[in-house]
Amino acid sequence: MSKCEQCIIKQFNALKSLTNDELVRISKCKTSRIIKKGEVIFGEGDTINGVYCVKDGICKLSKLSENGKDQIVKMVVKGQLLGQRSLVTDETSNLQATALNDMEVCFIPKSEIIADLQKNPKFSFDVLKNMGHDLKEADDIIVNMAQKSVRHRLAETLIYIHESFGTNPDGTLSVLLSREDFANIVGTATESAIRVLSQFKKEGLISTVGKFIKIEDFNELKRIE
Repeated sequence: MSKCEQCIIKQFNALKSLTNDELVRISKCKTSRIIKKGEVIFGEGDTINGVYCVKDGICKLSKLSENGKDQIVKMVVKGQLLGQRSLVTDETSNLQATALNDMEVCFIPKSEIIADLQKNPKFSFDVLKNMGHDLKEADDIIVNMAQKSVRHRLAETLIYIHESFGTNPDGTLSVLLSREDFANIVGTATESAIRVLSQFKKEGLISTVGKFIKIEDFNELKRIE
């Protein structure tokens, strides 16, 4: 198990603002675990009581609607933190975190990190800044749902995944999502997502290699409204 003060991952999140002594102390109380693809890290209504630092892998944060449909609100990647809201509120989680591939995470108990939040203003500011960014993303999702077509939202999702997570050696998107996942990201029925992706393929905008998707025409994909 690597030590927090020596871990390069902290440079990508608010933990970089902790002092070396604070990191040494946290390193002694953290727990590391491997999470398999499809495993739930925490669910809606769970009490998290700490933060997860993602050392490797990708997970999705989703919200279950009253009709039983998942809405994916964010994908969390290597270097990011999960559960930051638990540091400033005693509320249970309103989202579920599920691994999209095999992950490695470190869990830091709230009881250990809360003192740093109170005593280290730079760390506090970085945590609040990250939470503010999450709120902005949530606002954007609401606006997109109301103002953009399914074609537009799905095109933007494909571009976002390519730009954020990169590609495999054959040029396909490195993140393998099911057609249901795509539907849950853009807020539509699975059948609609399948139909639009098929249209993109017929138009030469994307191609498929097995279950993987490859973007063939970025410029045209970006022009979709």
